[in-house]
Amino acid sequence: MAVAPDKVARDDCTMRSLLLLAAILVTGAASAADHRPRAREAGITFGILSTGPLNAITDVAGVKVGQVTIVEGTSIRTGVTAILPHGGNLYQDKVPAGFAVGNAYGKFMGSTQVKELGEIETPILLTNTLNVPEAAAGTVEWTLRQPGNEQVRSVNAVVGETNDGYLNDIRARRVKPSDTIAAIEGARTGPVQEGSVGAGTGTIAFGWKGGIGTSSRKLPASLGGWTVGVLVQTNYGGVLQVAGTPVGQKLGKYFLKDELSKASGDGSCIVVIATDAPLSDRNLERLAHRGLLGIARTGSPMTNGSGEYAIAFSTNADVRRTAERRAKPSAIVDLPNDQVSPLFEAAVEAAEEAAINSMFAATSMDGDQGHHIDALPVDDVLKLYRSTRR
Repeated sequence: MAVAPDKVARDDCTMRSLLLLAAILVTGAASAADHRPRAREAGITFGILSTGPLNAITDVAGVKVGQVTIVEGTSIRTGVTAILPHGGNLYQDKVPAGFAVGNAYGKFMGSTQVKELGEIETPILLTNTLNVPEAAAGTVEWTLRQPGNEQVRSVNAVVGETNDGYLNDIRARRVKPSDTIAAIEGARTGPVQEGSVGAGTGTIAFGWKGGIGTSSRKLPASLGGWTVGVLVQTNYGGVLQVAGTPVGQKLGKYFLKDELSKASGDGSCIVVIATDAPLSDRNLERLAHRGLLGIARTGSPMTNGSGEYAIAFSTNADVRRTAERRAKPSAIVDLPNDQVSPLFEAAVEAAEEAAINSMFAATSMDGDQGHHIDALPVDDVLKLYRSTRR
């Protein structure tokens, strides 16, 4: 009996997803064996607020993260990272969101609709510059096949990127829609893998290896008890500072050194902020801007050739844009302006720490055309930090 072509395609996609999920598990096991401490584990502290239990974006209840890491031969060093605001049907139960730009030399697909409507209806995907269309295609395919979306005819895929073209053969456009689907379907709550994984596999930061990093802050009960979580994809430069310590200058690797430095200020950084505070899309846009302040604290001048973007969303059920609320006028909770400043501090601190975590976790890497990037020398950083504190 003949098998329908669409069934063959679905079965093929399922098999590829299973293989990719297996690859994720293998990558995770390898990283566990080659453990590098997070900045806070090593004794570095950022700011004044307490972290959540995991010190990760997933400390915001319901948020999930999935990653596909693609390392093939000597030239492919790339991947996909997916952030899901909640585990339900995102298209039907949209979340309010805000978007901010530091320097716009980059591509952030779906951002104009987020700014216009103030909401997100798909997972947030991060990948490399030339694979934004493939990540969007996978996101659209996944969204359309969710139960309840049978009549959907428009999907605003949200996809950010940084350029990993030094370590990765970016022109090969290795990321496929199936990789995106695997990252979305593999998304989980709990600890988040950091460093040279997912969309951070081939990235560079301040002349050292960059990657994926995350952090969180938990406000005290007297300030609402809200949680702010941040995930970053670091691929930018400048003059590295770690909790105020001038690491880039002391180690002799920084933008404009002798005006001929190989340490560039160009690149890009994507900041994703989640909170359980009941914020309007207007105040979420304000929160997104504060995430970029955290990146500035690490030493980024946001140069002409760099794309710094931040997107923030709220998971709070009282502000979710459900089908019922969209059908008729309804009351929603809105945290007053006078109560958002502690959240701003939380976003700044968490974004700064997330960026440094991405570098602490990342390992040295060889890549396309024999290019090599060293990992951040953590021991040297710690010596400088302790010396500065003394």
